[in-house]
Amino acid sequence: MVLREPITAKEKTVLVDSLRKQQEGRDARGRFLEGHSGNPEGGFKKGQSGNPKGRPPGARNKATEIAELLLDGEAAALTRKAVERALEGDALALRLCLDRIIPARRGRAVQLAVRPMRGTADLGRTMAAITTAATQGVITPGEAADLARVVEIHVRAVEATDFDRRLREIEKRDGVGR
Repeated sequence: MVLREPITAKEKTVLVDSLRKQQEGRDARGRFLEGHSGNPEGGFKKGQSGNPKGRPPGARNKATEIAELLLDGEAAALTRKAVERALEGDALALRLCLDRIIPARRGRAVQLAVRPMRGTADLGRTMAAITTAATQGVITPGEAADLARVVEIHVRAVEATDFDRRLREIEKRDGVGR
């Protein structure tokens, strides 16, 4: 038998709110009964929000609050049970436990033996190195795609710098100043 502490103020609010919904022409699930609506005067006024202030900052979802109330004080027991089931071979419980222990991999430093890129002429060699590393399993396809984007950005920067240099030379030759 599980002993439960007295009902908290938050629990009372949730219970009173659910009783109030039943009294306001709603069924047990909180839906309006036939012939009742949330706006007895009629439809919505055109151009006017039903909730002009919006949801207040920090307001929490009621379903989340209720779930927290139900699970309050049970976290240790639930965790212990999940670990027991994982150790018994339950694949779902094992995945749940491992997902909590080992966080999802965000990114890692990738080291490739590639000469520094000086211009667009180096693009082919660099992309070949990235593709080779991905096909050999040195880096993941996602990491290869990320590196390819870095190379593309670098090439654009080199091209822009080169364009600016050539434009200055033409302006200098033609006597046009900036």
